[in-house]
Amino acid sequence: MPNVPGHPEAIVRPTADAPGFEVERVAPRPDLAEFVDYHWLVRWSVPKPHRQQVVPQPRVHIAAEDGQLLVHGISRSPFYRTLTGHGHVLGAAFHAGGFRPLLKGSLGAISGTVQPGRDLLAGDDRPVAERILAGTDSADMIDAFERYLLRSDPVPDPTGREVTVLVGDAQRRRDIVRADQLAAHAGCSLRTLQRLFTEYVGIGPKWVIQRFRILDAAAAAHSGERIDWSALLRIRVQRPGPPDPGLHRGRRYTACHLSARERPAVARPAPPISLRSRAPAPQAPPRGSGSPWVRRRGSSTAPWR
Repeated sequence: MPNVPGHPEAIVRPTADAPGFEVERVAPRPDLAEFVDYHWLVRWSVPKPHRQQVVPQPRVHIAAEDGQLLVHGISRSPFYRTLTGHGHVLGAAFHAGGFRPLLKGSLGAISGTVQPGRDLLAGDDRPVAERILAGTDSADMIDAFERYLLRSDPVPDPTGREVTVLVGDAQRRRDIVRADQLAAHAGCSLRTLQRLFTEYVGIGPKWVIQRFRILDAAAAAHSGERIDWSALLRIRVQRPGPPDPGLHRGRRYTACHLSARERPAVARPAPPISLRSRAPAPQAPPRGSGSPWVRRRGSSTAPWR
């Protein structure tokens, strides 16, 4: 089974190359390639608990963990997992429009949820999960996983294929910074695009576009190259235009804003501040002192705010 690159930029402060961690990504069998993008297998052996964060992508994942196959719908919240001792987990990352043929319903219904495979797909998932978690050979584990997925008898969906292409365009084309631009690119109304994404992706196109820009920023953070963080983390949404020369490789990561919740996911920790070297904040003079720093009646801001 051939290895595939996957999306390693989603791993925040990756430790895959560190001792005790091994990440393998494998292409699916041909009769599942329409639906599954790749399988991922993580093995670990750590002397102390390790907490790992992953930036959620606009795709559904199914993972063998805790003795069952869990279906992870798209979530807006950061994803954390604490790894202890030694073990492994096997998962399948679906194409953006690839899970609906297995679910046979709207992905909006499972958005933000984590549910056992037996509640959504065909058959009891626990025997397959136990076999995977007790296994050692990646090929055997993936074969058992894929046989379970094929029980749902997924049928290729032309609309799902088109949605996958549209999501790929939103990822590659950094000049698309708004949902209405993606709708114009797709040749449909914004409302139609929103309904399509809710049905096949599980979340709206605006979130998908912004999430890819966050993943771009994460990739820049992991590159090790010098980055202008003040430009990278600028909150204001900018319009399409020539790239800022100060940004990493000229990419416009600020095309869609990084929210206050998402900024810590891609930013490196700030250096510690010494309280001894910290200068006291300037104090505003009291009202009526005649100083130009006093807020005037009718003014909306003061210089020290």
